[in-house]
Amino acid sequence: MLVGLRLQNVALIDSLELTFQQGFTVLTGETGAGKSLLLDALDALFGGKQSLSVSRLLRPGSTTGHIEATFSVNAAVDYWLNSEGFEAEDNEILVTREWRLKEARLTNRCRLNGIVINRQQIAALRPLLIDLTVQGQTQQLFSTSNQLLWLDRLGALSAKETLDEVKKSWNVWYQAFLSLEKALLEQDERKKHFQDLEDLLKELNEAELNDPCEDRKLEIEEDRLVNGVRLREGLVVLLSRLYEGSDEFPSVVDQVGVCMQELKSLIKLDISLTNCFDKTFNLYTEFNELISQLQEYGSLLESDSSRLDQVQERLVKLKRLQKCHNLDLPQLLQRRDELRVSHLSNDIEALIKKLKVNEELAREKRDRNNLTLTKVRKEVALQFESDLMKYLRPLGLLNVCFKVQVNESKPNEKGADTVQFLFSANPGQSLAPLVDVASGGEMSRFLLALKTVLSQVDGSSTLLFDEIDSGVSGRVSGAIAHVLKDLAAKRQVFCVTHQPLVAAVAHHHFRVVKFVENGVTRSDVSCLSNMEDRQSELAELAGGDFAEARVYAASLLDQQAA
Repeated sequence: MLVGLRLQNVALIDSLELTFQQGFTVLTGETGAGKSLLLDALDALFGGKQSLSVSRLLRPGSTTGHIEATFSVNAAVDYWLNSEGFEAEDNEILVTREWRLKEARLTNRCRLNGIVINRQQIAALRPLLIDLTVQGQTQQLFSTSNQLLWLDRLGALSAKETLDEVKKSWNVWYQAFLSLEKALLEQDERKKHFQDLEDLLKELNEAELNDPCEDRKLEIEEDRLVNGVRLREGLVVLLSRLYEGSDEFPSVVDQVGVCMQELKSLIKLDISLTNCFDKTFNLYTEFNELISQLQEYGSLLESDSSRLDQVQERLVKLKRLQKCHNLDLPQLLQRRDELRVSHLSNDIEALIKKLKVNEELAREKRDRNNLTLTKVRKEVALQFESDLMKYLRPLGLLNVCFKVQVNESKPNEKGADTVQFLFSANPGQSLAPLVDVASGGEMSRFLLALKTVLSQVDGSSTLLFDEIDSGVSGRVSGAIAHVLKDLAAKRQVFCVTHQPLVAAVAHHHFRVVKFVENGVTRSDVSCLSNMEDRQSELAELAGGDFAEARVYAASLLDQQAA
């Protein structure tokens, strides 16, 4: 339970320290006095919506703010503390949040027993310590996901194991489903890849690649063909000088031949010139070979005149292949040979067959667990309907009808159900979704009844209600008062109220007042510990501190005392 609360520089409060006890506690005061401030502070402490607008909570002119709450520890909280590595001190924990405003930048930190904790930790700890119901929270009742969540909380004892199995089996199925989808996608990608390889092999085969140096040879041939006229002219000059000659200028071969004849004559005179003859003979032979090569080359220059077009067309084809596949000619030949010996087969079919079996088995188990959970939920729904009706009728809804409709939905990790709360408050009115037919007052009473039923199965967190009794008649507010008091027998309950009937049944009563001091508006909270103070405050709630109101207030207190 909430044992103590300390505020510093929060809204209209400069400094405040309160202690609380078990039972039913009410907070009263004039409109605008700041009654809801204590609940807002607790919400901000645990990272609720109020923490998002902390600039509104920070006292004007202050650069720091501080909220501190002390809670006694029960088994659920103690288990959480142990799992997170914390320890209670004297069976109590201290939760604090501090704000600092520096250079127009607001920062805050939350601590547990002086140790900084993160958002996830404070969010997990919150439901174990407080359950806050504020004005406008009836919107939560409109959400079918919330309705399913409440139903599962009510069936926690009987459905927990089934819920765990549902989540586990759904996760197993989902992973099997993803594996199958991935394999099917891979199969499609492989088929496309294999088709691309087949197309490449076909293209390379049609290109008739054989020589890794073909492109270079063709480039040389292209140069020769393009420069054929100049090459022929040069060849004529060379052959003329080397072989043909003229009367005026004998050819090189003729000149070397004359030299050979002269050396033969000289050898007869000096045998040592034989070596020179041999060299001259070798020159004669090499010149003749050179002439033969030039003549053969000349015959190539006289070949088919369309050869240039063929060469250039082949070069264009080879360069296109190299550029398209980003491979040079030797690499293209190597790639073709690799594809020729490889087996372009798809070996994923067996894997897909196995994955389909796994997915089907996992889906069948998932569906079986979902059916079991649906059965449990429908049983819990019947008990919930019965339990809720016990509180709705005493709250002034004498003709109320309520039903939990469990419908089938697309499976997920929470099962295969959607839940719809059906409601009717008047005779002859058909059951319809709660959001469509319930008035504001009916929704508030429904929420109170729901919280009461949930309190029977949930942990021992402190329940806080912000004007849960607004917009109802005196008779209904009396019924709400008794529900809250009965609820306080099991849980610590706080309620901000304007209703004297509710305030009168409380075990503890705090009054919130607003005043101006030295031009500064402040709020203060005091505990009404004696009957006279409580009577005076109840009289104010009843319409003013006059004789009739005081008599009415005294009668309310006497009834409770009796």
